[in-house]
Formats: sequence, C-alpha cells, structure tokens
Amino acid sequence: MISLKAREAHPAGGKVTARTVLITGGNRGIGYALAEEFVAQGHRVAVTARSGEGPAGCLTVTADVTDGASLDAAYALIEAQLGPVEVVVANAGITRDTLIMRMSDEDFDTVVDTNLGGAFKVVKRATKGMLKARFGRIILISSVVGLYGSAGQVNYSASKSALVGMARSLTRELGSRGITANVVAPGFIETDMTAALPEEQQAEYKRNIPANRFATPSEVAKVVAWLASDDAGYISGAVIPVDGGLGMGH
Repeated sequence: MISLKAREAHPAGGKVTARTVLITGGNRGIGYALAEEFVAQGHRVAVTARSGEGPAGCLTVTADVTDGASLDAAYALIEAQLGPVEVVVANAGITRDTLIMRMSDEDFDTVVDTNLGGAFKVVKRATKGMLKARFGRIILISSVVGLYGSAGQVNYSASKSALVGMARSLTRELGSRGITANVVAPGFIETDMTAALPEEQQAEYKRNIPANRFATPSEVAKVVAWLASDDAGYISGAVIPVDGGLGMGH
C-alpha cells in the first residue's frame, strides 16, 4: 500500500513538506536506500526499475531510462497516482570497467547512454511540471570517480563527470523558477558489490579514505533528502561529496 500522508516532522524535528519524488534505479543499493529515506520522511515516492521492486511504501514502475517511450509511460502512471514529480533523483547507472585498450565502442556508448543520456531523459520530462509549479529539486547521483578518476573506468568516469556540467547548466536555465539542480558524489559505499571484494582489497581501499571506512547507503540518502528539502532552496549547481574525504580537492 502506498501512503500519501505526510509526517508532521522528520526525526530531527524539522518540518517536512511532502513532495512527489521520483528515483531512478530504486530497486537496490543506493537507490533503494534513497527510496526508504524519502518514504520515512513522509513523501510520495516512485521508483523506476528494469526489474525487482523498491521498498515498501513506494510505487515501483518498470522503465528503462534509455528508452524515451518507457519513461513517458512511467511518468504518466506516476503523475496519475501521485501527482506531478517535484523531486527527481537520477540514480540509475551501470559500469563496464576495463582498460581503455580493451574497451569497445559499445562498452563506452552503453555506459554513457545510461548514466548521462538516461539522466537527461529523466530530468527533461520532469522539468515541464516543475516550471509550471515554479518549484523543483533535481539531484544527479555522480561518483567520486567522476572528478578523481579511476583506471579502467574511462567510460564511467566521463559519464559521471558530465553530470556536473548538466547540473550547472540546469541551474542557469531554471534557477529563477524555484528549481535547483545539484550533484551528489558518493565514494565507496557498503553494498553487495563492495562486500564481495576480498578483505585485503577492502582494507587497501579503506587505507586511501581518510575516514577509514566505507559509507552506508543511508548516509548518502540523508544528504540527498536534505538537498530535496525546503532548507536547501538556495543551494544549486553544487557538488556534494559523500566519500569520507577520498576525493577532497577534486
């Protein structure tokens, strides 16, 4: 069951304005944690997924962010059930890691089309309603790799770095209409992927992180939820790292 009732306050005690929130790739990892956080704060939450389900309390819509027709259908369903999208979090992404000499054109194009092109398609469809309402929160999930770089991730790094230019261009286009656009750049996060790494490799990664640990998905989610709040209305075009200091200075 989808609860449309807003809570009076979030756990910190501040007021929360219930919004209609769309999160892409909300069936696992960071996207799932994002959906859980927004639901907990009393928002009306929809997630897109190519397979699987989002957490309890949200609307899961099957969609492929690279397919404009499937996104049109997803938006129609979300708006019919939850209302116009006021907060969009472009989180869906993929990797196809390999050194550049081995990276095929398809490896590069597929990652960029999903991570960058998918964000563009999702955001573009949300802006019409945001402009009409003169309110909107656009949050693009990048990565520390987008600015820090990583061997074997030319495609992924390029796609995530480009989100910064997108957010800043959106800020200049839409900022006067009450719409903000920001980037959150997570570092290493506790997910099934990092848990599967050998302990020695995990320890090596942690030695390079000043905080000496990986982040939890909920730590990323709380930053994103705050950027979507009324309190963050004067922040736009920013890159907010959630990486324990790994990429500082970049």
